[in-house]
Amino acid sequence: MVDTTSLRDAYRTLLNAASTVAGSEETSPVPPMGEWNADQILAHVALVNATTIATVSAASAGAPTTHDTRTAHDIWTIEHVVELAGGNAGLRERIRLQADALCALGGPMLSETELDTLVPALLLSHDKVLVNQPLPLRDLITGLADVELPGHTRQLLALLPRPAVDD
Repeated sequence: MVDTTSLRDAYRTLLNAASTVAGSEETSPVPPMGEWNADQILAHVALVNATTIATVSAASAGAPTTHDTRTAHDIWTIEHVVELAGGNAGLRERIRLQADALCALGGPMLSETELDTLVPALLLSHDKVLVNQPLPLRDLITGLADVELPGHTRQLLALLPRPAVDD
């Protein structure tokens, strides 16, 4: 069984950062070149979550599956998800519900055999291939907690203004 405590904590931290950014009147109106704004970051996370939920669901049904994050990087799709969710608050609620689903699916529901299932994975970041090989299903779930969510939490917090440094 995957211990979903770190996954739940990573989601809580991400959602707290998203709320802080949403509540700040002084976030960067334009993210740094090549970066996304807060809504785009959250839509990307929601798309990665949806892909992971679909992968876990298929594996638990014994169906062949893959894990491909290309759609989660497509700007048209990201903007469409922002619109469908109704903006920042809707995206945060969607992610909260997806977190509940992933913690339920990735926890006690799956057997060790299911968690060890090799899933062909294509994982991207900034248009670069990070992974293009089969990964155990458990690694896709723990990768959210260990890499994906903390990275996007930092990305969100980077949108907040930097405190002035006294000379």
